[in-house]
Amino acid sequence: MREIEGDYILADNVWDEIVWVWRQTEAPKGCKAEIVEGLITVAPLSSVAHNGVAERVQRRLYDVVPQDWGIYQRLPLAVPGRLGLFEPDLVVVPKQLLRAGEEQLIPASKAELVGEIVSAATATNDRIHKHAGYAQAGVPLYLLIDSLAPGGPTVTRYGEPDGETYRVLYAGRVGDPVVLPAPFQCTLHTSEFPGR
Repeated sequence: MREIEGDYILADNVWDEIVWVWRQTEAPKGCKAEIVEGLITVAPLSSVAHNGVAERVQRRLYDVVPQDWGIYQRLPLAVPGRLGLFEPDLVVVPKQLLRAGEEQLIPASKAELVGEIVSAATATNDRIHKHAGYAQAGVPLYLLIDSLAPGGPTVTRYGEPDGETYRVLYAGRVGDPVVLPAPFQCTLHTSEFPGR
């Protein structure tokens, strides 16, 4: 890969090219930039309630994750096979992956759990494109909290990835307890989520 005068790139493949463009992208303050299906998308950051839900899940996970795992919000995860670079609302990965350097992209395949909290700006990506990307990467557990679901807010726990699909391991309403399997072995009390 060669960069010419800082504003043009000659890359050997589409993935390197699109990541270079993503790194050059300056999203407006209060927005995040992701790569979804090979396109750079810019979406506004989430509401206060949205962040409150992420905080509740994160707080519960701290009680059960091993010390050498970290829980992060908006950590970029690479899914090169789908030309994706996602910034999930919540991700659990081994801490050592963050020590590789600032320019290092974290492969989604290294995540133990990914959580997305649906907003109007990200609904299609969270429900379809990221779902397929995380499954293809082999992320063992995908937690989708969807306050915009028809019929009311839902929580879906996906697992057993196979190709670009997951098996639904649990589907219920926000307000019901959600049990996370090993290695987490905990219950999320979704009745405590903000906005209820």
